[in-house]
Amino acid sequence: MQYQKICRQKKCRAAFLLTGLLSFILLSESHAQLGRAVRQVIVTQAATWNSNTASLQCWQRGGAGQPWQPVFEKAVPVLLGKKGLAWGRGVFNPPQNGIPAKIEKDWKAPAGVFQLGSLFGYATTPPGGARWPYIQVGPWDAYVDDSNSPYYNRHVRIDPRQGVPPWFEKQKMRLGDSAYKWMLEIRHNQQPAAPGYGSAIFFHVRRGPDKPSAGCTTMAEADLTRLIRWVDPAAAPHYVLLPKADYAALRGAWGLP
Repeated sequence: MQYQKICRQKKCRAAFLLTGLLSFILLSESHAQLGRAVRQVIVTQAATWNSNTASLQCWQRGGAGQPWQPVFEKAVPVLLGKKGLAWGRGVFNPPQNGIPAKIEKDWKAPAGVFQLGSLFGYATTPPGGARWPYIQVGPWDAYVDDSNSPYYNRHVRIDPRQGVPPWFEKQKMRLGDSAYKWMLEIRHNQQPAAPGYGSAIFFHVRRGPDKPSAGCTTMAEADLTRLIRWVDPAAAPHYVLLPKADYAALRGAWGLP
């Protein structure tokens, strides 16, 4: 009896320690903060998880610990995925709130906090005054959305002198499409890329004021131009996309503006 009692006590203590460890891990994840080097944040808030329209505001601060200040006089109207939002794979682990993860071709925009990637475009130059490194897209550039490809969710530039691979035609980037004049990459599902969890997410020009995207954040060309001119690599800008209620709930824990 005494032996059984001791065993039960040990099992209880082990279960208690395991529960405590898991709670600590979850608490740590939900209280992950933006780094001290982050001095620019792009914030988009949607009404609900099913919304395909939202408002975007840029925020900046002089340094860690200083207050965030809005950049634009008025928030910018943007369009999201046709079917709303789903949790993306960004810099923080999302809370378990019953919302599914984004998957390929679900027509949803990835929610969460993300770093910015490359600035692409078929225009000869980026908007005047832009500080972000620019990659001009040509006839041999692709951005791969095939989950079975080793290049999934990556920009690839092929050398036609080495032969054109059979996958290239379906994956090549569009030239001359007004929506893709400039595209600022949102680094969803890139650290590393998980097959099937969504690819090719950008800020780019909208196709119309009432035409949602397949998952990107789109806006009028004038607003995109302002955004591109504002982002500064030295300020480590991040992108935040959340429904309003979730933003309010996570704002303090994640150190958002």
